[in-house]
Amino acid sequence: MTEPRVNPNCRLEDQGITELGNVYYNLLEPGLIEAAVRRGEGRVGLGGTLLVTTGAHTGRSPKDKHVVRTPAVENTIWWENNRPMEPDAFDRLYADVLAHMKGKDYFVQDLFGGADPAHRLDVRVVTELAWHGLFIRNLLRRPRADELAGFTPGFTIINCPSFKADPARHGCRSETVIAINFERKMILICNTAYGGENKKTVFTLLNYLLPEKGIMPMHCSANHAIGNPDDSAIFFGLSGTGKTTLSADPSRVLIGDDEHGWSDTGIFNFEGGCYAKTINLSAEAEPEIHATCSKFGTVIENMVYHPDTLELDFDDSSITENMRAAYPLDMISNASESSVGGQPRNVIMLTCDAYGVLPPIARLTPAQAMYHFLSGFTSKTPGTEIGVTEPTPTFSTCFGAPFMPRRPEVYGKLLQQKIAATGASCWLVNTGWTGGAYGTGNRMPIKATRALLTAALDGSLNDVQFRKDPNFGFEVPVSVPGVDDRLMDPRQTWKDPAAYDAQALRLVGMFSDNFAQYADKIDDDVRAAAIG
Repeated sequence: MTEPRVNPNCRLEDQGITELGNVYYNLLEPGLIEAAVRRGEGRVGLGGTLLVTTGAHTGRSPKDKHVVRTPAVENTIWWENNRPMEPDAFDRLYADVLAHMKGKDYFVQDLFGGADPAHRLDVRVVTELAWHGLFIRNLLRRPRADELAGFTPGFTIINCPSFKADPARHGCRSETVIAINFERKMILICNTAYGGENKKTVFTLLNYLLPEKGIMPMHCSANHAIGNPDDSAIFFGLSGTGKTTLSADPSRVLIGDDEHGWSDTGIFNFEGGCYAKTINLSAEAEPEIHATCSKFGTVIENMVYHPDTLELDFDDSSITENMRAAYPLDMISNASESSVGGQPRNVIMLTCDAYGVLPPIARLTPAQAMYHFLSGFTSKTPGTEIGVTEPTPTFSTCFGAPFMPRRPEVYGKLLQQKIAATGASCWLVNTGWTGGAYGTGNRMPIKATRALLTAALDGSLNDVQFRKDPNFGFEVPVSVPGVDDRLMDPRQTWKDPAAYDAQALRLVGMFSDNFAQYADKIDDDVRAAAIG
């Protein structure tokens, strides 16, 4: 068997990465699975999946993410949200990582970030673990063999879980570090085996690079109507809000489940795969996603399984609540082959309200949409970050603060311009709690959420009667066919209406306090849409 193709003028040694053991370039799925099993990294599961665990790190480590403070980026990075690292500290870290790598085997995947060839990023991912190579191959976009022959990376990511950083020597917070150097076009990931760090690093790169081209990078899922790519919709939301589940609608074509760009010609997926949470996943509620968990090449991360039958236990969260499956997009039967769509007709902002205050859906004016986009209110769900063990209310601006290198207003302005140019309808959808807060209420019924989204996307929701919400000022449908009327008014779902009023007042205050940081940086109409 011949070695998979690689640019002969752009091997690792041409990048100054030398004296390694064996280097495996662009292995396909069978070779990566064979290598992972041979090296004791995981087991082959049912259907040819790869079963792996990630050790101590079962979620992202956002507090250990650093941006190297070079003159080129000094005035464009949102430093209040991104930990700086001095260039000389990065140089020491890089030299020490290279020394650590000497004599060891590594796996290289040359991939694309972005389905639109005009705006994609060529990324080389160098991994110590074979399964990380399979993971990122599933999640990013895979070049053809003829494209590999001339592939030259725009950025290179080196992922080395066995290397522990020295905070005193390397200018970082702990032994775990994710260091991004935009000037050297190099990213180092050390002392964490969590697969999600690989893909989120690429997302962070695109979030920095694309706004300079007038492209809006978005932490969102997207789909479009069958037979009509111009009838597209985007779903903003943090992990656990339903981006993957709600965009995988069998009545629509899936563009992607997590990361997209919005250009002057439409939207495009950054990725070539999905990274779905599998806790409590059922074949009845989500058959397509459930089916990927027994298909060849899917990476099953941190799931409990029977040691003999290899049957997955979707309800056992003893390893982590953040159990996941990473699979290529083409495993979903209704996935778009091109992963692109036209200008969105609907912009949906998903939030998981642990307070039980927000309605299941609300219609937003463009100014209100900007307000809620900059607020980014949701609840972090268990396991997505280290230390999060129960839903925790949070404000994550742009529905993705951990991945935003630039100031929020940069992304807010881009969204404002895109909505104004397209006239897209905007909606806020609560997939969190109703009838009470977390611990007393119930999770919003997914059937109700799907019915409301269907009505929003097909336009029929515009024909129902709306009321103005007294707390937030947005419009809420009074009654929607197929949905319990009581759900449409959260106050009615609480046993004690006075308790709801107090909870709503508390949440309004949280919104108001959080938004004060943007008050002097936004337009008058958005300021007028602010609540509290």
